[in-house]
Amino acid sequence: MILPIHLYGHSALRQKAVEINTDYPQLDKLISDMFETMYKADGIGLAAPQVGKSIRLIIVDTSTLDHDNPELKDFKRVIINPKVSNNTNDTIIIEEGCLSIPGIRENVQRYSDIKIDYYDENFEKKSENLTGFKAVVVQHELDHLQGKLFTDKLSGLKKHFVNKSLNSIKKGKISPFYKTIV
Repeated sequence: MILPIHLYGHSALRQKAVEINTDYPQLDKLISDMFETMYKADGIGLAAPQVGKSIRLIIVDTSTLDHDNPELKDFKRVIINPKVSNNTNDTIIIEEGCLSIPGIRENVQRYSDIKIDYYDENFEKKSENLTGFKAVVVQHELDHLQGKLFTDKLSGLKKHFVNKSLNSIKKGKISPFYKTIV
């Protein structure tokens, strides 16, 4: 089932997500619905708060980008209760967008390498070192679990330039092609 994606201005995007355990009701269905929702919206990552669930769950699938970046072909993950346990001080700047902030893309500085500990969809403990674009995608989704958006990382001047578009999203004047809720 395709879920509505919560857009900029919705309070669900500003809440800190809570950890879940194996007893979380209908987790398999939620994960399946999130993947279906993300694919329908042409996304590569989605956090549970973006569909109104304030839980520490993110999904990613970068396989649609593998034509230019073969290393992204098999990067499909369900990440539950993630924790970044290590990162370098090295950073990269990559243009980001967000399904909750349609039509806005800006350069954002992120760590180039991170180590993440999490549980997969079977609640098996995992630990991964991620670099480059994989690290950026996961950091973007992790921010959602903290109630943060990529626009929060923009400089004051850049925020000023995107403010009109952000207000349009908040007022429901932006209509992306996918199912949304303001």
